[in-house]
Amino acid sequence: MTEKKTLKLPDSAQQAEAPALKKRGRGWEISESRLDALHDQAREMRRHSSEAHKALAARFAEADLGRNKFTRHAVVGSAIVDFNCHTLGMAIAIDEDGANEAIAKRRDKSLEAVGIRVMRIKAAEVLENIDAVLERITAGMRLRMADKQVARRPQSARGPRPARGWRT
Repeated sequence: MTEKKTLKLPDSAQQAEAPALKKRGRGWEISESRLDALHDQAREMRRHSSEAHKALAARFAEADLGRNKFTRHAVVGSAIVDFNCHTLGMAIAIDEDGANEAIAKRRDKSLEAVGIRVMRIKAAEVLENIDAVLERITAGMRLRMADKQVARRPQSARGPRPARGWRT
């Protein structure tokens, strides 16, 4: 007699882990076809953005953020985030009414596992009081810059790097 096959679901700890970094999928363990589908979906989201996305994108375009830049509907790994700042390793997610929170939390854990901080903001808050939202984002950016500086300190404590160039 043959054994009955059953569907086995991975436990929640395995689902929360980020994909392993490999040479496929531009750094993530994602097939090229899946990655192309994500980019197509992000392009469609940029074309048909909500009012909250448009308002925040307009303010980011006006602001002088130095070398930091927020990209709208960016593909990061296997997720599409509403706004992404690659230099800071920071993502902003705008919570629309009726969005699935379980999927959002799983995506946030996946991004945080690879060092990307996710800031969640309600769409109604963006439309009602965008100045307060921008202050929160600025504070988050400052915290992220401080985290990056702390992470760099142990390397500089080892001493200066040997000079590169011509040997004399």
